[in-house]
Amino acid sequence: MAIIIRPAQPEDVGKIINLVNRFAAQNVMLPRTEESVRQTLPDWLVAVEYEPSSDILPVVACGALVSLTDTLVEIRSLAVDESQHGKGVGSQIVLQLVELAKEREYQQVCALTLRENFFTRLGFELVDRWSISPKVWQACIYCPKFHRCDEVAVLMNLVAKPAVAAEQETPRPAGWNHLLKWEEWQPLRLAYKRDPHSN
Repeated sequence: MAIIIRPAQPEDVGKIINLVNRFAAQNVMLPRTEESVRQTLPDWLVAVEYEPSSDILPVVACGALVSLTDTLVEIRSLAVDESQHGKGVGSQIVLQLVELAKEREYQQVCALTLRENFFTRLGFELVDRWSISPKVWQACIYCPKFHRCDEVAVLMNLVAKPAVAAEQETPRPAGWNHLLKWEEWQPLRLAYKRDPHSN
């Protein structure tokens, strides 16, 4: 039985919802609605089990791109069925999402994750999560773990930085991604810090 990774189709929506929301119930990702997946279907990839003798193709993994800015995109809702854990399916989804981001001419791709090593093995770098675009928090603020978030941020540059420009840049704190302004994300950071349950 072969695993095929392809763009998501309308008939995959219910399977994507079932897969993602099963992990959302375990508080390892945010839930998705059928409407939200249908509206963003071109941004999704799925892995399906292909069996020539069967017309039913189970979705065993999925992932999506979410645009944060004109140059930055996030990998979100990466879910792999337990039957495929440890087989490299998640890595294939991520790498194909990175290729999709390149085709769409994004300069950087990021993710919030509980599995830092999974992403760093694929070429991502650990960064300060507050250096990521504040748009990443538009969904996170609905998460019950927002004020005690244990996820880390990872980032991959998709274009090489010109050497001359790099030399002329003013030094920034480690993890700064050169796309953001202080005033854009400071209110969210302050709100996070004000919560009495946050560390």
